Amino acid sequence: MPKATTQFVCAECGYASPKWLGKCPACGKFNTLAEEPIAPAAPAKKQGMRTGTRALPLSQVQFERYERISSGIPELDVVLGGGIVRGALILVGGDPGVGKSTLLTQVAANLAKEHKVLYLSAEESCSQVKLRCERLHIDVPSLMLLNETNLENAEEAILDAEYVIVDSVQAIYTDSLTSAAGSVGQVRECAARLMRIAKSRGITFFIVGHVTKEGTLAGPKVLEHIMDAVLYFEGERTENFKILRAVKNRFGSVQEVGVFEMTGEGIFGLTDYASLFLSDSRGEAAGAAVTPSETGNRCMMVEVQTLMCKTAYGLPRRMSLGIDFNRLVVLIAVLEKRCGLPLGTQDIYLNAMGGIRLTEPSADLAVCAALASAEKMTPVDKYTAVFGEVGLTGEVRAVNFADKRVNECLKMGFKRVILPEKNMKACEKFKDRLELVPVRYVSQMIKALFHG
Repeated sequence: MPKATTQFVCAECGYASPKWLGKCPACGKFNTLAEEPIAPAAPAKKQGMRTGTRALPLSQVQFERYERISSGIPELDVVLGGGIVRGALILVGGDPGVGKSTLLTQVAANLAKEHKVLYLSAEESCSQVKLRCERLHIDVPSLMLLNETNLENAEEAILDAEYVIVDSVQAIYTDSLTSAAGSVGQVRECAARLMRIAKSRGITFFIVGHVTKEGTLAGPKVLEHIMDAVLYFEGERTENFKILRAVKNRFGSVQEVGVFEMTGEGIFGLTDYASLFLSDSRGEAAGAAVTPSETGNRCMMVEVQTLMCKTAYGLPRRMSLGIDFNRLVVLIAVLEKRCGLPLGTQDIYLNAMGGIRLTEPSADLAVCAALASAEKMTPVDKYTAVFGEVGLTGEVRAVNFADKRVNECLKMGFKRVILPEKNMKACEKFKDRLELVPVRYVSQMIKALFHG
């Protein structure tokens, strides 16, 4: 009988090595290789010639219409592309305490009114889940609860349900592997088994996934590859407002986002989020600028705030919340070199209101406007909005959906918009209803704000 051996598997990318290495050769991460046993392979049985599955031409493939079921939460349905598809695997990731379990508990309660729903809790006892249901005022007797970490023991209950919530995939394990729950092999094998059940039985799975300190889903990348939809819950634990973003969706667009508010009675979707990311005192203090941000298929007005003070040390400090730190450093360098603003001796702190993350480059010009306002100690007019991408030479580049951004500014009551010159042609239809100021360079934007 062959002897069982061990291998070392990277917890980040799944790379396998016969010996321990301090640095993973595949992803470059340090101290991520963990030892896992290798089960001896079963002796191969002699078989006759196998007949492969016959391929079909595209013209003979039957078109299958996917049935969508409402989750009972309209904002979640929007992110999923119109509802839940039967037989889909949906992975929900996010920081601890952001509200993943609360959201899925509400989804399970809504679905359990007409369908067989199983809440498989591998991290909490059934009494803890019931306590959360009481806090959320959920009273659905037909909702099934199961506290089990072994996938084989839970398989019978899973096969009897139509919708299953697995909380979480890092806490369950299978007997086919001897490694501990949460290891790369266990996560990969458990997810693959759930995928086979979903596709063969038409059972829909909501799977909770943990994230690493870098904000990415823990476990091998194959975990995301086999999923039909991957959703990220974004937002600080101290903030009431959360963003649910789709980064992968085989049955809908990944351009959709949902806005939620966390309350003591649960998570509720917000439809009126117009002034959610704007402060009531904007325009009164220096260091703030408003930009129309295209988040998914929605345009939201977001206020960018910055605080600037003289450094007490030789090296000035930079901090950024909601905007990429490296992008902030680049924009500071552009303002210093191209616009002559003395920022080299200033500590700079930047924040996007409401805990939202601005990842698109159209917020560059608003960041520059907020920094220039803080340096000059002059507030930006509360009815002025700014958007545009900034290059290293100081030019302002065109951005996508410029007309949609200007239209959002108009609906929110803004009277003046500073935008890239190359986007002016697409926005000329608005020039009779508000003032449009096209700029080609960052220096022109500063002059229009503070010397116009």
